[in-house]
Amino acid sequence: MDTSCILVIFGGTGDLTHRKLLPAIYNLKRSQNLPDNFAIVSIGRKNLSSEEYREQIYLSLKKYSKYIIEDIHWDDISKRLFYKNFNFNDIKGYSELKTFLEELDKKYKTSGNRIFYLAVAPEYFDLITDNLHKEGLVKNTSSFQRLIIEKPFGRDLSSARKLNRKITEVFSEENIYRIDHYLGKEMIQSLMVLRFANSIFEPLWNNKYIDNIQISSSETVGVENRGGYYDEAGALKDMVQNHMLQLLTLCAMEPPINLTSSSIKDEKVKILRSLEKITPEKISKDIIRGQYIRGIVDNKEVLSYREEDKVSPVSNTETFVALKLHVENFRWAGVPFYIRTGKRMKNKSTEIVIQFKSMPKVLYGKSSDEILPNLLVIRVQPMEGIFFQFNTKKPGTENIIIPVQMDFCQNCQFGINTPEAYERLLYDAMNGDSTLFTSWDEVEYSWKFVDIISDYWKNNNETLYYYESGSLGPQKAEELLLKENHHWWNI
Repeated sequence: MDTSCILVIFGGTGDLTHRKLLPAIYNLKRSQNLPDNFAIVSIGRKNLSSEEYREQIYLSLKKYSKYIIEDIHWDDISKRLFYKNFNFNDIKGYSELKTFLEELDKKYKTSGNRIFYLAVAPEYFDLITDNLHKEGLVKNTSSFQRLIIEKPFGRDLSSARKLNRKITEVFSEENIYRIDHYLGKEMIQSLMVLRFANSIFEPLWNNKYIDNIQISSSETVGVENRGGYYDEAGALKDMVQNHMLQLLTLCAMEPPINLTSSSIKDEKVKILRSLEKITPEKISKDIIRGQYIRGIVDNKEVLSYREEDKVSPVSNTETFVALKLHVENFRWAGVPFYIRTGKRMKNKSTEIVIQFKSMPKVLYGKSSDEILPNLLVIRVQPMEGIFFQFNTKKPGTENIIIPVQMDFCQNCQFGINTPEAYERLLYDAMNGDSTLFTSWDEVEYSWKFVDIISDYWKNNNETLYYYESGSLGPQKAEELLLKENHHWWNI
């Protein structure tokens, strides 16, 4: 497969490019996973020369790359890195870009292949794709032109459909790569292997043996410099619509017929279609929304959400969501899936907890203390690994049962050599593999699910529960699980 290409980054001076994209490119070069015939053109509105831009990127690489920057790798990237200054509205800029890219094709033998990365605000998505089309920069005949687009993909189902219509007028679905960086994380990729390559798990992966599944993602940070966006979106749209539902589909999907991108996405879509119907009664009973107030995080007092920059002082936007839902199919009937996500929490972590059903108290547990259930925990971040809890007898003369753990720490065994999310996702895009990207069907069905909740909240005065920064979220989220004699596992 021809992976030679020019990566064109719209938003080349932005935070995402400096923190993630160019460090990922450096890491790919260092690991010899970058094509020999390759170049990068960053586009921004700052008045910079290519040399000035390279100097800025070098400083960013030193700051954000997980590796020490070595001259042999940087020198090769530097001579292939260019900067163009023009306004995204300026059609003349696209014409000049086309000429420049054709010159680079000759110099670096990139065969006319392009990857356009939109690291810009969502309001520019359709504008840029439309101008690329007008200037003949997207043909997909003898060469490929692919589009990588960041979230949020729309503000709701209606805007997502409108945006999708615009983009698919220029790029075919197979050449659109909707990025969800959670899917690039190593343990998310390992989840399918854990399920489908181990006979001790897959036969038990159903409602006969699993009691409940918990998917949690907590952050210690607040909204930082995203107050304007976040106050419009909230935790439901910012996290549940994409990251959290994606994790759910990977936990619940059926085995695909093969490992092709289309087969895997088909199974994920089936899960989204199988989510139980959301009713007003369910929203009031099974979905908790919260907002952080002042508190202590990392030994420092932090502001409440309403005191954050660009946030309304009377905002009712949720910074925490916890919900219970069911997947209504044969495998998962009766198994509750619990999702929670929040900002300004006690710890930064993303993990999936599979709680297996307890054994009948026929032999053990009749009169002794409660025997803890078996747990399988997939740690996504910051520490990556798999944790399995089972019961055994405590050494001694008494018949005391205690939980013990088998803990695979991926970071401990492989260190920093595992690829970071953007590193893997850029590599896959160059190779034409969209498995770890989100299809339109997934976007559409997840918006359908979330819109019902969002619209209800908008039209009803649903209670907002406050929680102290540095805590585990509102107490009401604990009560959500207690109703079914469950509790959140904080491993």
